[in-house]
Amino acid sequence: MDTAAHIAQAERFGAHNYAPLPVVIASGEGAWVTDVEGRRYLDCLAAYSALNFGHRHPALVAAARAQLDRLTLTSRAFGNDRLGEFCQRLAELAGKDMVLPMNTGAEAVESAIKVARAWGYRIKGVPDGRARIVVADGNFHGRTTTIVGFSTDPDARNGFGPFTPGFDVVAYGDAEALEAAITDETVAVLIEPIQGEAGVILAPEGYLAQVRALTAERGVLFIADEIQSGLGRTGATLECDNAGVVPDLYLLGKALGGGIVPVSAVVGDAEVLGVLRPGEHGSTFGGNPLAAAVGLAVIDLLSTGEFQARARDLGAQLARRLGELVGYGLVDVRVRGLWAGVDVDPDLATGRRVCELLADRGVLAKETHGSTIRLAPPLVITDQELDLAVDRLTEVLADLSHAG
Repeated sequence: MDTAAHIAQAERFGAHNYAPLPVVIASGEGAWVTDVEGRRYLDCLAAYSALNFGHRHPALVAAARAQLDRLTLTSRAFGNDRLGEFCQRLAELAGKDMVLPMNTGAEAVESAIKVARAWGYRIKGVPDGRARIVVADGNFHGRTTTIVGFSTDPDARNGFGPFTPGFDVVAYGDAEALEAAITDETVAVLIEPIQGEAGVILAPEGYLAQVRALTAERGVLFIADEIQSGLGRTGATLECDNAGVVPDLYLLGKALGGGIVPVSAVVGDAEVLGVLRPGEHGSTFGGNPLAAAVGLAVIDLLSTGEFQARARDLGAQLARRLGELVGYGLVDVRVRGLWAGVDVDPDLATGRRVCELLADRGVLAKETHGSTIRLAPPLVITDQELDLAVDRLTEVLADLSHAG
């Protein structure tokens, strides 16, 4: 089938919860993908950071193939010979004590909410049913009904209530607002160190350190959602490393599965994760041997520091090149490692239109809101390929300016 036929089939039989670009990918390797008609594209989205190590990284594919020949699933009713090592090495990578393995990012967030509430009742002494969690406006933590209930994005939230109570929303980056929102019933502060879906919004200088100080002073957990920002994307293993802070719980996902299987985890201190008792939380697939095998291979890749260094070095190149376009079709750029939020002049085009024109030129990216697009290429991208992506964006902006 050609592209049009594949799109028509998906539209006919698939729920319309996405509005993808008109590209149908059939294969991929490294930073490149090929569509059903043989056209090649440079992937500058990397599945929202799930493909930090590129498409079909040889070490990750080899780990998955080897495990497929041995064991894929047992459920947690039994142990498996990959789970303990995976938990230990992930805990060590994050500098923590324990790991709660799950599957999707939203599951990790939901798990952390349960853990924080249990910790609040059993350790802090908050009256049962009164626990509250402070979150930030502009947040994106997933799509479950609990999570969208504290979203400020109307597309994510409107029409899906009633919602779970117990959440207080404050302005992102405003430490004074955060301090004012914390009460004796607050059990946790849940934030993204960098807000990805909002447009790669960087935390103000010193903000994460203020969050850490406030939560420690008030006896409140600091939960860092690093599902998109973590595992090499921002030039460090975790974005919190860049800020020099250590939260109580890390939420990891996306790249943890190497772009092969869904793997997520809550990683934290024993006095926090240790509040869970057998039977109180679980997942049939969480911590399955196939996921653990791939996750271990991901940890091996990160343990060398190569990918963190690549993100730092290439991120400086990306920041320089994009910065040259401010005033020439762009109004602002925000870059951390190989992750960029790019604000197109709204008088020029929407983010969607820019992404469509980039796809026509062989580069894949995705808009967030309005005229903002995200760039998150795989960390295996070369400097020449990165220049190619920015060159194509430069051409798109020039064509739009001339057309206007």
